[in-house]
Amino acid sequence: MPEKIPLLVICGPTASGKTRLAVDLALAYDGEVVSADSMQIYKELSVITAKVTPEEMRGVPHHLVDFLPPEKSFSVADYVQAAGAAIADIHARGKLPIVCGGTGLYISSLVKNVQFDDTGADPELRRELENFAQEHGKHALWERLNTIDPEAAAQIHENNLVRVVRAIEIYEKTGLTLTQQKINSLRQGSPYNACVIQIGFRDRAELYERIDRRVDEMMENGMLEEARRVYETSDPATAHQAIGYKELIPYLKGEAELADCVEKIKLETRHYAKRQLTWFRRMDNVTTVYAEKSEEYKIFFENVQKSIAKSEIMCYNKE
Repeated sequence: MPEKIPLLVICGPTASGKTRLAVDLALAYDGEVVSADSMQIYKELSVITAKVTPEEMRGVPHHLVDFLPPEKSFSVADYVQAAGAAIADIHARGKLPIVCGGTGLYISSLVKNVQFDDTGADPELRRELENFAQEHGKHALWERLNTIDPEAAAQIHENNLVRVVRAIEIYEKTGLTLTQQKINSLRQGSPYNACVIQIGFRDRAELYERIDRRVDEMMENGMLEEARRVYETSDPATAHQAIGYKELIPYLKGEAELADCVEKIKLETRHYAKRQLTWFRRMDNVTTVYAEKSEEYKIFFENVQKSIAKSEIMCYNKE
């Protein structure tokens, strides 16, 4: 068996301090950072996505940041492939790969080495299935999936037409159910010896205060101007999902007050943080280190290092 690549993963909710921690760890262990943020991959959306700045990098190389035009889509399968290549390159140069981000699906798929279905789309079959749903109702199409693959049907809501159609499409084209595909996707095993550390908060109110404060800072740093520029010059695909962009669209259209849109950004960011915490809580083999008050960051950092020391990961201590 080939030796597994040591991999340090820093995850947690938005505004939890992941960027600072990852850079500090990279400096301590001679590492390089690979982003696991589904929005920071896009060019132009620097303020909106709280993209790491050159000053924050402090000389530490960062990968998979700011490389894709906003109108391009980027899937989790694309991420696993790109991140895997970056990690292999970092490791080959004797550095410690440090994955840092808050997109749980990216992180879990990467660490588990999920092999994604490469079955191409069948436009004719999709139109047939969509027409069936329009004529007979979404529930009828979901029942068709339930007959084929009850396990997948139990996890897909009947109103999620895209996923229902895709699950049926995979079966029709390959003869395998989506459930069977998922089982097969994990058979290769992971090439990583991963230490996954989540930044946690005992007091959720502290996290929400950080979020509100950061949104205010983002507005001061030009978030509105950035949103207007992207809105007027491009047609975002996946990028339009970025919190802070879509909430400002009503203001840019003259349909809402700016103050109301900013409050909406704060609310949606808090909701997103809750979903992130739930996702990472359900991941296997995750060590949670609770963030202390800002004046006690040194204690927090030492606790993170203690967790790394207890793991099986091979770290590269910088001389």
